[in-house]
Amino acid sequence: MKISRFKKSHKTLVFFATNFDYREPYQVLIDATFCQAALQHKIGIDEQIKKYFQCGVKLLTTQCVILESEALGAPLTGATSIVKRFHVHKCGHEGKPVGAAECIKSMTKDNRYIVASQDRLLQESLRKVPGRCLLYLHKATPVLEAPSKASKKWVQKRANNLMLGKQVDKIDYMKEKQGLKPAESPANPKKRKGPKNPNPLSCKKSKKEKAKTPLKGVQEQSTMTKAKRKRIKIPAHVKAALNKD
Repeated sequence: MKISRFKKSHKTLVFFATNFDYREPYQVLIDATFCQAALQHKIGIDEQIKKYFQCGVKLLTTQCVILESEALGAPLTGATSIVKRFHVHKCGHEGKPVGAAECIKSMTKDNRYIVASQDRLLQESLRKVPGRCLLYLHKATPVLEAPSKASKKWVQKRANNLMLGKQVDKIDYMKEKQGLKPAESPANPKKRKGPKNPNPLSCKKSKKEKAKTPLKGVQEQSTMTKAKRKRIKIPAHVKAALNKD
């Protein structure tokens, strides 16, 4: 394999490994269309794929893929015999098989598979979902497709969110370092419990008591009245005797 082809495939694998958790051994999910193309170009799938990736790979298929290939009859007899050689992975459709394309779509929802297929409709559907990795044959050469627009957009959006978070943290750190960041106050400060002042309304004197209390001037006048001496009347003959003296 040419060095340029190896660099491209390695770059693509690194992209999916970094951003979507693809790990060795890479699991390659193969359908009958890929086997049919390999048969037409007279290549060995196992040998060519391992040579292309130059790392650990595991070739898989599903029961739904085999059943659909068998149902198509004579035109795919050779592809059917090839696809049966791979390890059959449980797809969850046992007893109720679905089409090969639908089976592969459901398999790639929660797992990291490299989908090897020549089905154009399946390829277009998977390109719209971030994190889907595709492998196809260009004549007799395996080609690992570059990340789709959906995958690149998802990675860019995540990078922007991470960068924004780092910038906010950095700004807060610089403000705190320069003393520009105000000290954080507790959201709900607790009030100190202590003796409360009496309610002024409860201390108010009643109107009845106020009415009974006499005025200050009236009280003084009454006191002075009580303190006056009584005049003693002197008889007339006493007054006359006193005048003679």
